Amino acid sequence: MVIRLRLARFGRRHAPVYNIVVCHARTARNSKPIEVIGTYDPIAKPPIDGAGKPVKDIQLDTTRAKYWLGVGAQPSDTVWRLMSMFGLIEPQWQIQRILAAGKEEMVRSRKPKLQENLNETVETTVKPKEATQ
Repeated sequence: MVIRLRLARFGRRHAPVYNIVVCHARTARNSKPIEVIGTYDPIAKPPIDGAGKPVKDIQLDTTRAKYWLGVGAQPSDTVWRLMSMFGLIEPQWQIQRILAAGKEEMVRSRKPKLQENLNETVETTVKPKEATQ
């Protein structure tokens, strides 16, 4: 069964707090997880010193997150973004750009091969018939 890293919602109405959990992919959002590896508070709090931007509280056990990523757990999009902030995985937009560049390279490298294959098939099908006597 597929293991996912995803968020489980807790807290009051209009004041959510999320646990970053490891669970099976088919279980419900707030069912009992395999492990809780962190928390995420999406509501920005003002900084303690009063100057600067408001901050969102993210706590993550990086060693356990690395372990679960190493054994093949698949993070949800939101957890992917949170883990990329910690530097555990590459941001998705970079991976999508790399994949897109790789596809372009594949298309560029395939075009001559496809053209060669097309020429070979044309040559084999257009051969004149030999006279049979």
